[in-house]
Amino acid sequence: MTAKSAPGDADLSEDESAVTKWQEAHRSAVAAGESHYRDPATGLLVFTEVGLRRRGGCCGSGCRHCPYHHEEVDLGERGMRAQRPTWLADPARPADQGVDILFWSGGKDSLLAYRRLLREGARPVVLLTTFSNATRRVAHQELHIDSVIRQAEALGVPLLGVPLHAGTPYVEHIAAALELVPRVARIVFGDLHLEHIRHWRATALADLARARGAELHFPLWGAPYEALIAELEASGVPCRVSAVSESVAGAVEVGDPFGRELMGRLPEGVDAFGENGEFHTLAKVWEVGGGW
Repeated sequence: MTAKSAPGDADLSEDESAVTKWQEAHRSAVAAGESHYRDPATGLLVFTEVGLRRRGGCCGSGCRHCPYHHEEVDLGERGMRAQRPTWLADPARPADQGVDILFWSGGKDSLLAYRRLLREGARPVVLLTTFSNATRRVAHQELHIDSVIRQAEALGVPLLGVPLHAGTPYVEHIAAALELVPRVARIVFGDLHLEHIRHWRATALADLARARGAELHFPLWGAPYEALIAELEASGVPCRVSAVSESVAGAVEVGDPFGRELMGRLPEGVDAFGENGEFHTLAKVWEVGGGW
């Protein structure tokens, strides 16, 4: 693992050339109005989006080009089967009121951002998580999408899952996901102080936010670490290290609890919150009762 990179640079563990080939095959078939194309890698026939629309509804099979957001796939199976953006947890799916879309990685920063939004109480919150379509894991955090679904269910909030395909621009994936939300007030991130990440978001997502009439919001930006660790302690939510880099090997191990003790034994020069990619965490919100 290296220093934290922009979301579009995530390793998807997918054969980009193979994905590009079926994407090109799909585009050609759609342009010709065809219902199927032959997958270049397997030789199998695949329904195009055109063909699936002709069916008139989702068949529940988790099709690669489903235009119905997998609405007939059992909610409990979507984490493993979804090929396109879909609801992975929707205890109270947003209606017509504006919502805050919180980009959720599953770690401590996401948890802290969520608590800030709860305190603001401005509007309902929807979590949005991107993950590799090939591995079903959240980049950098090394969390399986099932862990994130479990978090959303414990919090009782809707979760939009966005499978990322190699060869498709990141912003296209996000735009497709936001189509499922009628009104977006703010697009929210748990960034702390990495200028290049915030700049990337502001640049890459500016047009998308503008088109939806939404603002980009960074509720934790510049917050002192003492205030953040105190807030984390107040939540009562245990956070465990989920991934580490070579820069902290031996000092931090996967499974270690994140807190003041860990922060105090980090090697010199390592960011206390792992903001440079030194380590990542999983917030185990399901271990805490309601009202936190």
